[in-house]
Amino acid sequence: VQLQASGGGLVQAGDSLRLSCAASGRTFSRLSMGWFRQAPGKERAFVARISLSSVTFYEDSVKGRFTISRDNVKGTVYLQMISLKPEDTAVYYCAADAPPYSGTYTNTGTYDYWGQGTLVTVSS
Repeated sequence: VQLQASGGGLVQAGDSLRLSCAASGRTFSRLSMGWFRQAPGKERAFVARISLSSVTFYEDSVKGRFTISRDNVKGTVYLQMISLKPEDTAVYYCAADAPPYSGTYTNTGTYDYWGQGTLVTVSS
């Protein structure tokens, strides 16, 4: 599976941004998808996940501000971000979890494939 993330950029606090991650090489509808982020000097951390049936999970600090969605026809997962804060500044990575979907969904080790990351910078 190849994952190509895009949509990052420099925005101001309070702005919105939508990240996209296009998958190829495997049946997208069989992949659970996640977004992680890595701020400077910090470990990569879970942001959101969407299951095969579009059940979603979020890290507490982004609940109500971020929305993960998927388009199985386009083979793409999205992360809509609103009310962005400076602390949201990070490199954002999309990740794919292939069958048998074992492991804890917040752990990086659960995911089998990773995109290259896209930088989101939120200025105050």
